[in-house]
Amino acid sequence: MFKVKEVELSKLYYSIGEVADMFDVNTSLIRFWEKEFTSIKPKKNKKGNRLFTPKEIAKIDAIYHLVKVNGYTLDGAKKALKTTLEEEQAPEENSPDDLINRLEAVKSKLLRLKQR
Repeated sequence: MFKVKEVELSKLYYSIGEVADMFDVNTSLIRFWEKEFTSIKPKKNKKGNRLFTPKEIAKIDAIYHLVKVNGYTLDGAKKALKTTLEEEQAPEENSPDDLINRLEAVKSKLLRLKQR
């Protein structure tokens, strides 16, 4: 469970009004951020109402802190989020032993293919 501003998120989905209340902002700002930051993709029900998951709310929390608390511009916040995302997705440094084991596994597969 995520915590946003000391609120524990236990539901699967939250309406845009609930999310706006969590951050003490207008719903229009949440919609604006949704357009500006492509990483925010709330689900929509049949009526078209936005439904935010705790994961989406965590992204909004990061944007809120960058823009409202730290004073970033929208472009600066986008760059900061992109950098953070790239760091999270970057593969960890492999130890030489791990690399050798993986290469030996590839070598043995290639040798088996060659023998066919």
